[in-house]
Amino acid sequence: MLNVGALREGFVLDHIKAGKAMTIYHDLHLDKLDCQVAMIMNAQSNKMGKKDIIKVECPIETLDLDIVGFIDHNITVNIIKDERIVEKRDLKPPKRIINVIRCKNPRCITSIEQGLDQVFLLADEQTETYRCMYCEEKYRGHRNK
Repeated sequence: MLNVGALREGFVLDHIKAGKAMTIYHDLHLDKLDCQVAMIMNAQSNKMGKKDIIKVECPIETLDLDIVGFIDHNITVNIIKDERIVEKRDLKPPKRIINVIRCKNPRCITSIEQGLDQVFLLADEQTETYRCMYCEEKYRGHRNK
């Protein structure tokens, strides 16, 4: 049995699709934070069969919930204080994401002007389709598919 110690203060990303923890680790830039990170991959789950879990010991403010919601809004965020879960947050696809994905349209102004932020707006919540704010190019689906 694997035993990973309790967090004093931090957050746990639970119900991550199996095999996606490393992608999320890099997308959230957890490698650039000065905090402890534990990843559990292919853990048994009654709900999902197998899942990944990421435990991070640092304040929740360091986590961009919009990025997590874009990656997969089915991930559960458990906030830990004094070694106890004090809050569980369910995520929704964010209305707007900035500098998470890049526009693929070669004629988009973001391809020419390197200083512009890559801004995508949620165009359709049912299909999780986003569109570039500048050229209307569409990006369908979240990153975890």
